[in-house]
Amino acid sequence: MSDLPTGVERHTFDGTDRLATRGEPVYGEPTDGEWRAWNPNRSKLGAMLDLEMDTGLAGGETVLYLGAASGTTVSHVADFAGPTYAVEFAARPARDLLEAAESRPQLFPLLKDARKPETYAHVVESDVDVIIQDVATRGQARVALENRRFLADDGRLLLAVKARSEDVTREPSAVFADVREELSEGYDILETERLEAYHADHLGVVARPR
Repeated sequence: MSDLPTGVERHTFDGTDRLATRGEPVYGEPTDGEWRAWNPNRSKLGAMLDLEMDTGLAGGETVLYLGAASGTTVSHVADFAGPTYAVEFAARPARDLLEAAESRPQLFPLLKDARKPETYAHVVESDVDVIIQDVATRGQARVALENRRFLADDGRLLLAVKARSEDVTREPSAVFADVREELSEGYDILETERLEAYHADHLGVVARPR
């Protein structure tokens, strides 16, 4: 069983044992005092932790989060991590992301395109501990390779691959095989697991830069 990072605990909400972090609620999730439930059905990283994948997260890391959307997952990350850079391209979810950041001084929203890391390279510090990627676009492995420049040599990539974003006509397992192969240009893959229990046609990947 993989340990949860410091700042992530299991608490009982409505009679159910669930992951939780300390922070202001963001998406209507149940709370228990200062703890708020982390819904793995709405969070790929939450699913990876709930499935006990060995993410290597300990708490307090510097994080680059690609595909932050309206802040559902990255708000939980910022509750237990250190400086958290949240890249989101679409203006509408970015407004919600800014709201989530108001009570989280370590969360830095960036309205940028994760496929163009040169546009935020002047803001994001180099040698981040973790890249968390949940980008619904074609070329998900390419995005991870392009952003590898920010990752410390002993850092981790936590990637949620959405098969339907790559090619809706192909078998997800074939898509995942292609993504793994392309990723291996710059990463050693440590663990993969289908996230089917929570997210159809998704693969969780833990990798480190090579």
